[in-house]
Amino acid sequence: MAWITRFLAAVAFLAVGVIFSPETFGSNGDGSLKLSTYLKLAHLLSFSTAWGAALWVTFIGGIIMFKNLPRHQFGNLQSKMFPAYFSMVGICCAISMASFGYLHPWKSSSTAEKYQLGFLASALAFNLTNLLVFTPMTIEMMKQRHKVEREENIGEETGGSKNREVAKVNPKLAAMNKKFGMIHGLSSLANIMAFGSLAMHSWYLAGKLNL
Repeated sequence: MAWITRFLAAVAFLAVGVIFSPETFGSNGDGSLKLSTYLKLAHLLSFSTAWGAALWVTFIGGIIMFKNLPRHQFGNLQSKMFPAYFSMVGICCAISMASFGYLHPWKSSSTAEKYQLGFLASALAFNLTNLLVFTPMTIEMMKQRHKVEREENIGEETGGSKNREVAKVNPKLAAMNKKFGMIHGLSSLANIMAFGSLAMHSWYLAGKLNL
């Protein structure tokens, strides 16, 4: 029930923000303006959620977990977390792209706005590629490697030093490490490309702020 309480609290704060907005008090006009405001809100919330999640998972959370959790426990946790992570970021990117595209129709948008739509589409594409292609492959390869490592009585340590030592005398594990590294590297590259696309859009949004 804890997640429901947090969700309801977030909705309550959002409702308070809407209630006290200038549009609610009628200082700025018509229904089209209100629709525009709601679309901007959807875009901003979705983008910021995707950006924040990508920043945390890529540069903070994953590194902390890898350095402090037993390797197999870390891998099993990642196998549950990454499908949810890529799904959430993908949905947020889709909402951001749809709302931005509605606010800036392609035929009447500027070159800069078309580039921004492209960045959002790129972020969505890279996340979907990770969700549907690389993540399932990585998880399956991880399970196979864990099985071999358990036979060698390794995997409950933190870090990868024991894996590298055993791989020197175990060709099967060495081959698995190579294949896993390649798939994981492609997944990481797609994740970084998605993060970079969002970073480009954040610069555009910063230029539009009037503080």
